[in-house]
Amino acid sequence: MPALRKKILATSLLSFAFANHPASAVGVTQSVEDALNFYHYGNKGAIKLDLNYRWENVNEDNKRDIVTGLPSANQPQTANGNTLRLRAGLLSPVFYGIQGYAEFEGNLAMQEDFNSLRNDKKEFSVIADPEKAELNQLWVSYAGIPDTVIKGGRQRIKLDDDRYIGNVGWRQMEHTFDSVLVTHTSQQLFGLVVNAGYIGNVQTITSTTENINAPIVNVNYKVGDYGNIIGYGYWLDYTEKENYEKSSATYGVRFTNFQKPGDTLKLSDNFGVVYTAEYAYQEDYGHGKADYAADRFNLMGGLTAFNVTVQGAMEQLNGYGKDKTFDTPLGTNHAFQGWADLFLNTPANGIRDVFGTAHVLLDRGNLVLTGVFHDFSDDTGNIHYGDEWNFQALWKFGKHYSMLAKYANYNADKFGTDTQKIWLQGNISF
Repeated sequence: MPALRKKILATSLLSFAFANHPASAVGVTQSVEDALNFYHYGNKGAIKLDLNYRWENVNEDNKRDIVTGLPSANQPQTANGNTLRLRAGLLSPVFYGIQGYAEFEGNLAMQEDFNSLRNDKKEFSVIADPEKAELNQLWVSYAGIPDTVIKGGRQRIKLDDDRYIGNVGWRQMEHTFDSVLVTHTSQQLFGLVVNAGYIGNVQTITSTTENINAPIVNVNYKVGDYGNIIGYGYWLDYTEKENYEKSSATYGVRFTNFQKPGDTLKLSDNFGVVYTAEYAYQEDYGHGKADYAADRFNLMGGLTAFNVTVQGAMEQLNGYGKDKTFDTPLGTNHAFQGWADLFLNTPANGIRDVFGTAHVLLDRGNLVLTGVFHDFSDDTGNIHYGDEWNFQALWKFGKHYSMLAKYANYNADKFGTDTQKIWLQGNISF
């Protein structure tokens, strides 16, 4: 084990050292790939590495008391976090259809002037990246049944756009699930993918565990070049008292042709359209004490021209009071309703998010520039919560390297706190 740790550290440092020297990086990258991959009777196994550095700055102004609505006497101090996260995993070769994977995850806080939700530094604004180490994944899969993979153990699960089931991959420590997942890809029915499974525990982004009984079903069918139609059902029953009210049953249907910048239904060589239409219904379930029913509407339409995509969209999650809101506790919620994270939990009066997005692809799609404007209100449109600007530049160079700069500015009206967040990030993944 000491030799393996030294190998992982050495390859990580070499990768960073050569990332900014393309001529040298080609040879070094190939050497690292060769060192991390191995074979057993022709079947490939690998050592997996993911090293992510991030500087995050959070500044909140005019924080208000949740009871009186007046400015709070204790304004949080500006948060600064310099963190370095390493994931190191060992993937076995396939042996009679069986494959296994084990992955360690550790986050180092080199500057911890922030409230990680685990370090008791409540005088600072929140950056939910605690300095922790954990077993992130440990699973075994079996692919001996035609067109089917059965995977059991602690694993990463990402379904559709991660709105309901995702790994919260933006944070340094991710969501993983103690679960069994069966994935069937039909060869007879072209484009049909069925995911069905059961989640028993959630390992959260703060390295805690939540107990849950959760059957999940997601059926995805590709409709030619027009997109995918998806039907889903998620039954979340939290079994610990402090989490009872996160329990819910959700049923929905989605039709979309857009997952990432560049996706489009082509009208000609240089022009195309993107669209999404989605509806979901949620109700009380399991240990949830509040009787309720709430809806979610998600609509988007846009145009692509050459390397530019412009979209207009509306997402609405209804709310009818405390613990009677449409919620997505297992989703990657940072990707929705603004990157400042004011709406990770749905307000009691629900939320309507009307927003516009522009993506520009440069450098043959390796550099993606994104700008978003959000206008937030309650689900009736009568209470204006605030608005937010988001900007991001993501540059991928080579197969394994990326850099990111990201900015969010939320201007509060009748909800929350004026919030500005800045991120700078570098990633190496093998």
